Amino acid sequence: MGYRIVVAGATGNVGREMLNILAEREFPVEELAVVASSRSTGDMVDYGETGKQYRVQNIDHFDPAGWDMALFAIGSEATKVHAPRFAEAGCTVIDNSSLYRMDPDVPLIVPEVNPEAIDGYTARNIIANPNCSTAQMVVALKPLHDAARIKRVVVATYQSVSGAGKAGMDELFEQSRNIFVGDQAEPKKFTKQIAFNVIPHIDSFLDDGSTKEEWKMVVETKKILDPRIKVTATCVRVPVFVGHSEAINVEFEDELSAEQAQRILREAPGVMLVDKREDGGYVTPIECVGEYATYVSRVREDPTVDSGLSLWCVSDNLRKGAALNAVQIAELLGRRHLKKAA
Repeated sequence: MGYRIVVAGATGNVGREMLNILAEREFPVEELAVVASSRSTGDMVDYGETGKQYRVQNIDHFDPAGWDMALFAIGSEATKVHAPRFAEAGCTVIDNSSLYRMDPDVPLIVPEVNPEAIDGYTARNIIANPNCSTAQMVVALKPLHDAARIKRVVVATYQSVSGAGKAGMDELFEQSRNIFVGDQAEPKKFTKQIAFNVIPHIDSFLDDGSTKEEWKMVVETKKILDPRIKVTATCVRVPVFVGHSEAINVEFEDELSAEQAQRILREAPGVMLVDKREDGGYVTPIECVGEYATYVSRVREDPTVDSGLSLWCVSDNLRKGAALNAVQIAELLGRRHLKKAA
C-alpha cells in the first residue's frame, strides 16, 4: 500500500527534480499524477530513470479529492489559487513557494532540523518548504547550535542561476556564448550581465536596503532553528548553473573549537564534511550537483570574537534546496502521520 501523489509544476526544473527524487528514493507511490499550467498540458515527463512517463494534466481542471499529498513547485501566484483548494479537499500540500513560509499556522520544515514541527500541519493542511539558501544553512548549523547555542550568524551566499529557474540558466548560457563570439550580452532575466560577473541582488529591495532573499534567510532561520538567533545575510547571484555556496560566520554562546565542530558535523544527519587543509580539500558547487548531502568545508576558528567559527557550505539547490527537501517532508509526513506505506 502506498500514497496517491500529485506533483504540481512537473515541467519546471524543481518539478522534474521532484519526480527524479521520488523515483530514486523509491517513495511508496501507489498512484502518481503530474499537473501544470495549461501551456504544458499534454506534455510527457519522465519518472526518473524508471522508464515510466506521465502525461501532464491541467492543474485548473484537476480534482484533488482522494489524493494524499501534492508537492507544489508552481510559484506563489498559482499556489495562492490552488493550495487552499487541494488542502480543503484533503490533499496535504507541500509547497516550495514563499507564500506560506511565515504563516504561523503552516509548519516550515527541514526534516534534519525540526521534524517535530510537522505535527502542526493539520491547521491548514499545508507544509512549507524553506528558501533554498536557508535549507542548506540550517542543516549545517543545527548540530552546532545544539552543541554550543548560536548567538549570531553572518552569511554571504553565492547562488547559482538555477535558483531563478530555466530562464536564469538560459541567460547564463546565452550570454556566455555571445561574449565568446563577440555579440552583445544584454540582461533580460537578471538586472545586470550574469556571465563572468556577480550580482549582489536577488529578489526585490526592501525599505531597509536589504533584499527579500536576504530577509527570507533571516526570518526562516529564526522560525526553523531558533527565534533568538541574530542573522544578517548578503545574497549574491553568481555565474554557476547549479549549486549554491555560502560563507558562514557563526558566533556561539559557549566555546566550540574547530576540531569539536568537525567531529560534530562528521556525524550530523544530512551533512557531509569534506575539510582537508590542502589544495582541493573542499567542495565546490560543481561537485555537489546531483547529490543529496549538504557539504561543509573550511571549518576554522574566528579569532575576532570570543567563540566563533567560519565555514563554507555547498549544496545542490534544486535538490536539498527544493525537491529533495520536499520529498523528505513527504516521507516524514508518511512516517509520522499518514502511515499508509507498508
